[in-house]
Amino acid sequence: MATRYWVASLPIGQGSSASSLWSRLQESISKQSFDTPLYRFNIPNLRVGTLDSLLALSDDLLKANSFIEGVSHKIRRQIEELERVSGVVSSSLTVDGVPVDSYLTRFVWDEAKYPTMSPLKEIVDGIHVQIAKIEDDLKVRISEYSNVRSQLNAMNRKQAGSLAVRDISNLVKPQDIVSTEHLTTLLAVVSKYSQKDWLSTYETLTTYVVPRSSKKLHEDNEYALYTVTLFSRDADNFRTKARERNFQIRDFEYNSETQESRKQEVEKLMQDQETMRSSLLQWCYTSYGEVFSSWMHFCAVRVFSESILRYGLPPSFLSVVLSPSVKSEKKVRSILEGLCSSSNSTYWKTEDEGGMAGFGGDADSHPYVSFTINLI
Repeated sequence: MATRYWVASLPIGQGSSASSLWSRLQESISKQSFDTPLYRFNIPNLRVGTLDSLLALSDDLLKANSFIEGVSHKIRRQIEELERVSGVVSSSLTVDGVPVDSYLTRFVWDEAKYPTMSPLKEIVDGIHVQIAKIEDDLKVRISEYSNVRSQLNAMNRKQAGSLAVRDISNLVKPQDIVSTEHLTTLLAVVSKYSQKDWLSTYETLTTYVVPRSSKKLHEDNEYALYTVTLFSRDADNFRTKARERNFQIRDFEYNSETQESRKQEVEKLMQDQETMRSSLLQWCYTSYGEVFSSWMHFCAVRVFSESILRYGLPPSFLSVVLSPSVKSEKKVRSILEGLCSSSNSTYWKTEDEGGMAGFGGDADSHPYVSFTINLI
């Protein structure tokens, strides 16, 4: 699928017709740039209004196009990210089931949604309001999804890292802990290379340690986690002595309810994340189609208004969509310019002669209306 298209219009000279100009363009493209896809861009007879209204509208068209194009790309990038994270095979984006490239190249004006008798500014403003609402909705949905992801990542980070810093509640089972009126179990984090030292000294660090009570619960790349049981009254003294030997006693109090609650919280966040991701992806698919459809109608208004200002009244121009390769661009530009009537072509070639070259807002000035649509 091509990702970059030109939308252009050519003036229909006196004594000519749209069909004959279209035939000449097709013939020229097939002979000189046969690899360039070419399509009619069918624009209905829209309401022209006054010259002042067209001039006022032209000031807003380029800015509005940048905004609409930006929202389109923003949603598309979000779709690509969600598909990548979800492991979903990328599907072609559509407008009401029609692939977006086909929708563009076979564009049909939606009279029910955008009545042709409406003023052009009303159509453009309506499109802008609709896209702005979709963008606001996108921001809210992304924020909600990101919030759940952040919460889950924070919970997962507690399970990551070394035994010296990570949450160890899921490593300790009820049978590992002794908790009575007189006895308590402490959890010691020992350097991986100091385990022999721990096993040979923990019983003698203080007076009231239960012999052979230490058991290894877990080991990572840096540390090992051991239990040790002793008299409760001796716990603070044991912590001090252990610290002097570079053994870290983790603050830990076993609570089965807390552990179960934490487990349920993680499971709920994972479920919420998956539900919201799926919902956001489906919303993006639908909204991209709505934005793209509105964008193409906006482009039709843009071609129409700029063609009137450039070629005059009554409307008499041929609008087309092309997708030339980079190496064919210069040749296609030459073909389009050659099909402009000599009076228009001479007038629009330079700004120095007082013409309005580059009116459409594109960097390059041409003797015909032309602008680029970047799908990505």
